[in-house]
Amino acid sequence: MGYRNLVFPEGSTFLVTGGAGFIGSNLCEAILDMGYNVRCLDDLSTGRKENVDMLLDRPGYTFIKGDIKDLDTCMKACEGVDYVLNQAAWGSVPRSIEMPLFYCQNNIMGTLNMMEAARQNSVKKFVYASSSSVYGDHPVLPKVEGQEGNLLSPYALTKRCDEEYGKLYKKLYNLDTYGMRYFNVFGRRQDPNGAYAAVIPKFIKLLLDGETCTINGDGKQSRDFTYIDNVIEANLKACLAPSEAAGEAYNIAYGGREYLIDIYYDLCKALGVDREPVFGPDRAGDIKHSNADISKAKEKLGYDPEYDFAKGIALAIDWYKTNL
Repeated sequence: MGYRNLVFPEGSTFLVTGGAGFIGSNLCEAILDMGYNVRCLDDLSTGRKENVDMLLDRPGYTFIKGDIKDLDTCMKACEGVDYVLNQAAWGSVPRSIEMPLFYCQNNIMGTLNMMEAARQNSVKKFVYASSSSVYGDHPVLPKVEGQEGNLLSPYALTKRCDEEYGKLYKKLYNLDTYGMRYFNVFGRRQDPNGAYAAVIPKFIKLLLDGETCTINGDGKQSRDFTYIDNVIEANLKACLAPSEAAGEAYNIAYGGREYLIDIYYDLCKALGVDREPVFGPDRAGDIKHSNADISKAKEKLGYDPEYDFAKGIALAIDWYKTNL
């Protein structure tokens, strides 16, 4: 189980785009801990320099400040790279509704630039971040790859486009691409600040600061919250997956289902806080319920997540108590 005992060829080099972000910085650290080389590419637009400053003195680590919207930057970053973990993207469904053109440029063209650079540099594996948002309004639970509905946001559309390019690059150019459909990832270094912050770190910070939390909607929406170490495992196992599994997208989650209102009260209890939330309007573009069938990733990638929600949230709370 997990990723710590995975073995890659000696001297392997990984390029992590968006490497100063939440998921990217955790990938960089994990790969360095395993003894391999890491090249981190980030323009620091949403990533945070402090997420990777602690890596600067480590052997085998290189930081490149650059933008995936620039093809030349992508080409140079991919030189001599064995594996690309493309995490660079702008997240947030509500923000994508406000900024559809930018999301197209960054999440679609940026990812396409990276795929092309990986192809021209003969990269072995191209693993990229997709999202559970591609399921749109399809009502059936759990979510199964191949059963998608109408898209509900520009963000979701960008991720669907990335997956279609991933299929084409495998079919036309034989680049081994693997799409990671993340389901509500949480854990250490996830930013709790800002209007578009993810709900778990935002709630933890507000509760620790003595402030009131606002829950969008009635709190009865459910999510498959997925601890960061499960995501690290999925990315690295995709790098070792057979070519027959390439050109496809995979649900990356634990396979659980948590209700937002229950999470709120669980956090209150864990933090020793007695405070009621307030309820706001539903967020435009949000999916009401999200729960993943992860059998495809288990079968084809060998994915075997070891952190359920209870185990992950305890670790996350401990981290925020120390680092906020």
